[in-house]
Amino acid sequence: MYMHVYGQGDPVKLAGTLHAGLAESKTPLTSAAPSAAAPAIDLDTGALDQILDAKGTNNGGIYGYAIRRAEPINDAGMAVAAAMGSAIGINFQPTGDGRAAITGDFVLVGSELEAVLKALRENGIEVTAIHNHMIEEQPRLFFVHFWANDDAKRLAQGLRAALDHIHVAKS
Repeated sequence: MYMHVYGQGDPVKLAGTLHAGLAESKTPLTSAAPSAAAPAIDLDTGALDQILDAKGTNNGGIYGYAIRRAEPINDAGMAVAAAMGSAIGINFQPTGDGRAAITGDFVLVGSELEAVLKALRENGIEVTAIHNHMIEEQPRLFFVHFWANDDAKRLAQGLRAALDHIHVAKS
């Protein structure tokens, strides 16, 4: 389960409040030591990069993309950086024989929503959630989560079909 949080103010007080909430929920506050090298990705990542017109990265054996929207996103008068949740996230986890489980989060404006949902469904990619992360962002955003497990290149082509309906930044 994921939970998004938002806060403004003194960073030390915000961190303390977040820490207290995580402790109350019994969320482990330790992390595994980083390994010397990420596991190899058993997928044709070059082909995935070419299809998606983006460069992915190996994050612990998951091949992931962060694709920026072209327009700036603002919330409460502040810019929302791609790393803070305004980028499209796409992840490929190898499942053997050129297949991958994919999941991620499309960041869409309202006029993109219907075409992206149609492209995903037509390509065998299940939409698992449509929701908002922010309250006063401009432009207004909708977050679409997805999932599938199939041939990685076929899924990348389906994701490309969805990306073709989104105003993404040029690489």
